[in-house]
Amino acid sequence: MHISAKADYAARALLELACDPSRPLTCEAIATSQGIPFRFLKSVVGDLRRAGLVRSQRGCEGGYWLGRPAAEITLLDVSRAVDGELITLRGSVPDELDYPGAATALPGVYRHIEAGVAALLGGTTVAALLPDGARERPAHQGAA
Repeated sequence: MHISAKADYAARALLELACDPSRPLTCEAIATSQGIPFRFLKSVVGDLRRAGLVRSQRGCEGGYWLGRPAAEITLLDVSRAVDGELITLRGSVPDELDYPGAATALPGVYRHIEAGVAALLGGTTVAALLPDGARERPAHQGAA
């Protein structure tokens, strides 16, 4: 399985936002803190915003916040927001595969792998990955 740079950067950005949800963070601040290329991060954050995982506010007091509580955002949400399907094989999802003859059982293995990955990612929230000290801070209730 391949974890894309987009999915990795998206998860890292959400963790930065979740560490202090009382204030917005700029893409510049997130990129600097995590060592992520700024221009790439802007695209990733756009995908996260369209998926409702982050929200933004313009202006000098602006930046990005989590779109919902960290305990309600899973790594599966993150992966699907930036990459779409979890597993593809030559552009097809495992459910679309149908092999003949000796390879008949192979798509079932791929489906099983996908289900396991989805269960693991779907059971892991951003909140669960936060350092202990960051779990107690209140979320920002400001503008969207």
